[in-house]
Amino acid sequence: MRFELLPTASRPFNFHLGFGLPLALMLLLLLADPTALDFVIAHWAYDPQAGFIGRHSWFLEDILHDRAKQVVIAIGVLAIVGFVLSLLVGRWRAWRRPLGYLVLAMGLSTSYVTPLKALTGVHCPWSLSEFGGEETYTPLLSSRAATEHPGRCWPGGHAGAGFALLALFFVLRDRRPGLARAALAVALILGITFSVGRMLQGAHFFSHNLWTALFDWLISLGCYRLVLYRPPLTSALSLRVRANTGTATD
Repeated sequence: MRFELLPTASRPFNFHLGFGLPLALMLLLLLADPTALDFVIAHWAYDPQAGFIGRHSWFLEDILHDRAKQVVIAIGVLAIVGFVLSLLVGRWRAWRRPLGYLVLAMGLSTSYVTPLKALTGVHCPWSLSEFGGEETYTPLLSSRAATEHPGRCWPGGHAGAGFALLALFFVLRDRRPGLARAALAVALILGITFSVGRMLQGAHFFSHNLWTALFDWLISLGCYRLVLYRPPLTSALSLRVRANTGTATD
């Protein structure tokens, strides 16, 4: 009797919790308007005399915004190049699915932001009359006040560049769990850092960036479930038994 080893199953993951908690938090954000919390946090970063404390910061704008985003873009470009190589070069074939997942998840995690900004028309804090601007604040689900300059600030685009790297966690979790946890920490730290930087500049409210984190988690998790995840049933079938077809002898 011989055993043929098939690809192992994915590590256990509670998809009910993975999808359920973010969706529940999204529902809470819709039902319980976070405006009060957003304004409290924004006022911490706002000086009535000088404006937002990070508005003219060279580090926040040039380094943490422009250069950091270029690094994330470079990671995405490398993933695309690797995926193309996996289609053309035989020794890269084993990486085709993980790299394809990475391209899909990171692409979706960044491509939804601009259309939603245009659709919702939410203004940035720095544009609002409460923070030295000229626009009238309206909550996310409310009709926008009449204006010649619709907002483009929900969800948070720059935060999305950091949280898009959540895809790295799912690429690695079944192959290198330790490295996957490190990737998860990096993605969360970058996403939070990018979020705080833009909040200090007056570009986003706290809830804008929280929505982005939730969207990006759900996208990365959904793509993982569809592309990379191998359910436990695969594990039960991972050892294929090939019985000898000959007749047993005495």
